[in-house]
Amino acid sequence: MTTPPTERPKILRTADAARLVGLSESSLEKFRCRGDGPAFIRIGSRAVGYLVDDLDAWLTSRRRRSTSEPTR
Repeated sequence: MTTPPTERPKILRTADAARLVGLSESSLEKFRCRGDGPAFIRIGSRAVGYLVDDLDAWLTSRRRRSTSEPTR
């Protein structure tokens, strides 16, 4: 019997999302307040989550080839 490959969770809570993108939890919280971070999902009144695909897309959108490129 073979074991099925493990998949990443589709929704990550803030701590796991922060580890995935290499930031602190407080950085993601600040991005949420300013509206310039990755898209997030309001799970409950105080709980938020992040789709892995949204985190990947956000990281891709931040790719640069030079430090002189303007940020968006």
